[in-house]
Amino acid sequence: KLANHIAKTIPDLGGVCDLSDEDERAAWLCRIHVGEVWGIGRASLAKLEAMGVDSIADLRDLDPRPVRKAMTVVGERIIHELRGVCCLPLELMPAQRKGCAVTRSFSSRIEDRATMEQAVSAHATRLGEKLRRGGLGTNHVSVFYHTSEHDRGDPMRSVSTTVTLPEATNDTLALIKAALEGVTRTWREAPGDRPWRYSKAGVITTDLKLLEESQRALIGQLDRERSAPLMAAMDECNRRFGLGAVVPARAGLETKRTWSTKFEMRSPRYTTQISELPTAHA
Repeated sequence: KLANHIAKTIPDLGGVCDLSDEDERAAWLCRIHVGEVWGIGRASLAKLEAMGVDSIADLRDLDPRPVRKAMTVVGERIIHELRGVCCLPLELMPAQRKGCAVTRSFSSRIEDRATMEQAVSAHATRLGEKLRRGGLGTNHVSVFYHTSEHDRGDPMRSVSTTVTLPEATNDTLALIKAALEGVTRTWREAPGDRPWRYSKAGVITTDLKLLEESQRALIGQLDRERSAPLMAAMDECNRRFGLGAVVPARAGLETKRTWSTKFEMRSPRYTTQISELPTAHA
């Protein structure tokens, strides 16, 4: 970061700064204001200036103990890092995903149960695709849907529930079944003449785990041997022919989903959609 800052602010270097030499690096630390250090904000800068700190070298040479009192452990860590001591280990592998959610606002309000079931089934289908991509599974699915606070005069309602599965899975059919159970638990007809007009729904799951390492159920065990090749075939079709080419019937055909999110203001997808490539005219 120091080399990058110097290369950008000193035109004579031509955009290249090499700080591999220790003496060269130390010389630059004396010339750059401490406020340029990443992690030193306005409040921290005022505290350091009160300690007589002006340059990065001044900060590096401070006693870490008073800095920790003034700037917490973050300030002490900065001092050690300026001295070449690694305080945070390098993560060579990305952390495993802990949760996953698929939520969408509807392009038009949903008033009937059948359409709501189709919407949450489509969300559960997308959730299964995301889980399989990481080899993850879940043993519970939370379903929610609610009306919009911007629909003035309409009755308001917001509900959510969590459905527990017998064991962790990423099978789309099992996730859809759980999502539909969530709708069954929470759906109510409006008491008056005016129906609830729902504006958004979603499915959420947390505490994800690697499917191959998850514990199998003693009772109600899912048929993974049958599910795995079926899900793999569906994912391959969607990769080859486009997202949504093959979906369970409960999720509905994408071209006939009256509730789907509108993308009227979306930027052209030049890198993923051939039909949206710009056309040059002679």
